Amino acid sequence: MQFIVTTYKKRTFRIPRLRVHALRHLNILFYLFISISTFAQDNLSELLKTYNTESIPYITVEELASPDEDAIILDAREAKEYNTSHLENAIHVGHDFFDLNTVMAKVPDKSAKIVVYCSLGIRSEDIAEALKKEGYTNVYNLFGGIFEWKNNDLNVYNTNNELTEDVHAFSEAWSHWLLKGNKIYD
Repeated sequence: MQFIVTTYKKRTFRIPRLRVHALRHLNILFYLFISISTFAQDNLSELLKTYNTESIPYITVEELASPDEDAIILDAREAKEYNTSHLENAIHVGHDFFDLNTVMAKVPDKSAKIVVYCSLGIRSEDIAEALKKEGYTNVYNLFGGIFEWKNNDLNVYNTNNELTEDVHAFSEAWSHWLLKGNKIYD
């Protein structure tokens, strides 16, 4: 049997080369594996150490929420997540369809302080690494993402820039990290 070898974050997976219908089942099993390993985590720090390389420094929600903090905030979640709610003045950049040129046009100063966030801080590390590779020198990853932001009773806004309690929970498996607010699934 032939295998496809793929690596996600720090884990390597050997996937048997199968036909299309079998790949669907394999995809489901992969997400089940990720979901189970997520529930096995005792705390957020442990979860982030499992999935992140920690090549980008973290900033806490308390630091970012400080009145004297003047950072450019980038949202690395997908549009449906951003449209449900986002941090005030956050610029949506996405993850799956991230376009570095768009960010470079909106943030030409490569020394500007940039904070990237997603649901928990995993996808945002990918985007922050791309920015760092492009020469941005003052990039941070929001520890715990929007989930930790909301868990600390901080404000989130909908597409009309109105306060909301809704937060896109990404998936049932990851939603247990969101302790406050209304969990929204698609």
